[in-house]
This record gives sequence, structure tokens and C-alpha cells, in this order.
Amino acid sequence: MNTRFVAIAAIILTAALAGCSETTSPQDRAAGTGALVGAAGGALVGQAIGRDTRSTVVGAAGGALLGAVVGTATAPRGQQYCRYRDYNTGRVFEAPCDDRYYR
Repeated sequence: MNTRFVAIAAIILTAALAGCSETTSPQDRAAGTGALVGAAGGALVGQAIGRDTRSTVVGAAGGALLGAVVGTATAPRGQQYCRYRDYNTGRVFEAPCDDRYYR
């Protein structure tokens, strides 16, 4: 088989399997989606401004970074957990934060 074909097939298979993952948090998914959208937009802007490959790559990298930051900042936050210590036993445990944490 052609080496280029095998490499492209491996990349597509890896991306497809990574998309099926359920272990990521909503913040991670938002950062990944933001990075993809930002990279696409940055590549378009870089190509429009510079009209060469270097400008496209720089635009894609900058867009991916900015998209990941914006995606992480705008992701919905789930239940926040705090660490507590039991004064009698000294045991440390995690539980949902109560209102005292936010005051």
C-alpha cells in the first residue's frame, strides 16, 4: 500500500476514535472545539492577509490558541467540589462546595 494512504487513514481513524471518547469534561470539549474553529478561522484570515503558506500556518496557530482560550473561558462549569477535613478523624474528603465557600 501507498505510505501516504496509510498515514492519512491512520489520522482519520485516530480522530474518529478520539471523537467517541466520553472521559473528557465539558471544559475540555469546549477548548477542543474552540481550538478547531479558531484554527479554521485563523487559517482563512492568514491566507487572506498574507497569501502564502507561512501566513496561513501562523494564522491557524494563532486562531487555535485564541479559540482554545475562549472555549475554555465560556464553557459551562459543572458542580464545583471542595476538599474538607473531618476534625475528629483527620480524614480528607471531597464534597460539593457549600455557600460558605463562595462568600
